[in-house]
Amino acid sequence: MSAGAPSRRRGSSLPDDCLFCTLVRDGDHVHTADGFVAIRDINPKAETHLLVIPERHVDTFRDVSEFPPEEAGRMLDFVAETAKSVGLEDYRVVVNVGEGAGQTVFHLHWHLLGGRVWGVAG
Repeated sequence: MSAGAPSRRRGSSLPDDCLFCTLVRDGDHVHTADGFVAIRDINPKAETHLLVIPERHVDTFRDVSEFPPEEAGRMLDFVAETAKSVGLEDYRVVVNVGEGAGQTVFHLHWHLLGGRVWGVAG
């Protein structure tokens, strides 16, 4: 379901059954900008493990072309701004694309990992 598809939730174009759409609306945001939020991963794989989530519901990075070029650029800028906002200078950015690569929530998101890493972001 894309962000433009109607929702059963009044006044929202985000899917009702997507965990990350719910977190975009109601989550404990570490950093925000127009169209994007960052939250702490509930199952961290590093000392700092954030999830950067676009408001626009796109299932996977395979579908990144659904973002207009300007919005895709702002999304990448937001990933870097988020790292800076939490004091990270050295960090890893991971995107799992598809179930076989470890994607468990099908709403495009970026794992931002800093400090000591003790697992694979999934």
